[in-house]
Amino acid sequence: MNKVFVAGHNGMVGSAICRRLESTYNYKIVTADRRNVDLRNQSDVHRFFADSEIDEVYLAAAKVGGIHANQSYPAEFIYDNLMIQNNIIHGAYLSGVKKLLFLGSSCIYPRLADQPISEESLLTGPLETTNEPYAVAKIAGIKMCESYNKQYGLDYRSVMPTNLYGPGDNYHPENSHVIPGLMRRIHEAKKNQQRKVRAWGTGSALREFLFVDDMADACIFLMNLLEDRYSSLVPRNVSHINIGSGVEVSIKELCALISKTVEYDGEIEWDESKPDGTPRKLLNCDLLSSAGWQPSYNLKDGLALTYSEFLNNA
Repeated sequence: MNKVFVAGHNGMVGSAICRRLESTYNYKIVTADRRNVDLRNQSDVHRFFADSEIDEVYLAAAKVGGIHANQSYPAEFIYDNLMIQNNIIHGAYLSGVKKLLFLGSSCIYPRLADQPISEESLLTGPLETTNEPYAVAKIAGIKMCESYNKQYGLDYRSVMPTNLYGPGDNYHPENSHVIPGLMRRIHEAKKNQQRKVRAWGTGSALREFLFVDDMADACIFLMNLLEDRYSSLVPRNVSHINIGSGVEVSIKELCALISKTVEYDGEIEWDESKPDGTPRKLLNCDLLSSAGWQPSYNLKDGLALTYSEFLNNA
């Protein structure tokens, strides 16, 4: 029985990976509670690896948030993420872990990258300024896995998911991503019988979204590909694979979908003094599709499941 460490098991992505592993595979899942292991602390992480005898790692632990959080806490976003991934990747190597999957983010790509964005677009232009510290940390994680593979002969893989949503998301009124943030505000407007909900920007920005259970399924699918098969998928100049849905919507369309899901018939008021972020961000997922993987959930169904979970935990 393989012992699999899921770093970030309490987060949206990590918990989805745990659910998928538990329901399908005969693995022993190992987790690290932050009260006992501070992933930003090298000694804690190295001691954890030395004591746990891990076979595989899913590195889903990260400090994440939307535009407001990224602009408010840039130092925390770059420091925390660099420390977490550096400690885990190096700790895994020191303890003899041969297989690791590092989860990044589509914000690693240039702000004005050609659409849909292929893996080869990495480091070809300036990043979106509103989340640059986070993006720089994630780029460093890709390059760290790439470098450890080259020097030490490991099999450390990297995936870059599009915008994720689903059970276990963060619904903080200020520091959340776009879907949970809008869902909470629209839900509260309905509950309090408010006729208007304020949203950031113009609503014109285009985004791609993927239900988190699909993301977990894709991660495990890629992790379980034989090394020769995986290597044959990835071009020589690429060291990561995109994971997305292939469908994009404007933020205005997203607001309409969430309003319909929540059954709210009020008005969305756009605050154009706030930033839109990257104008468009659609991933090219040809590499993943060629391997034989496709998502199972569309946005409408995923939003319905997400809202149901939100109500159960409100």
